[in-house]
Amino acid sequence: MTAEGHLLFSIACAVFAKNAELTPVLAQGDWWHIVPSAILTCLLPDIDHPKSFLGQRLKWISKPVARMFGHRGFTHSLLAVFIALTLFYLKVPDSWIVPADALQGMVVGYLSHILADMITPAGVPLLWPCRWRFRLPLLAPQKGNQLERVLCMALFTYAVWMPQTLPENGAVRWSSQMINTLQNQFNRFIHQQSGH
Repeated sequence: MTAEGHLLFSIACAVFAKNAELTPVLAQGDWWHIVPSAILTCLLPDIDHPKSFLGQRLKWISKPVARMFGHRGFTHSLLAVFIALTLFYLKVPDSWIVPADALQGMVVGYLSHILADMITPAGVPLLWPCRWRFRLPLLAPQKGNQLERVLCMALFTYAVWMPQTLPENGAVRWSSQMINTLQNQFNRFIHQQSGH
């Protein structure tokens, strides 16, 4: 996916996450924290590719990361997702420099990149270092792909116009319950580890 596609996709994901009230922090969060934060991090997984939009601007980081992990390696894996989700559920003090809603927006942006790359033919190695690629190839591998732009704009339009009663919908309620369960399990694990 192109940088433009990732930017559009991250905005759609941020709007969807807020409107669907994915977490209480996002539900109560400020649009001006969530959306810019998602945009800020949506290109970050491609830091492992020196010719990417971000890699060209941060070569001093991109080249060593590319040598260590390769393109679409660690930064596109479940390990990176786990780290991102850990940040997602971090209890941020009110006095912290980055507000909790902005931090969650950053995580949404990062995760949106991995999700967007999964709909390309190349897919992503979620089980890195195993090289198996997970994909749902909806997009053709062409530069300046119009289908990519149309898909991202359609997702954005849906995210903006989705019914405000959607959290009552079974699928969203199920995903919110799953996220809350995972958060509770993670918090228990952290408390058990800190108690030893």
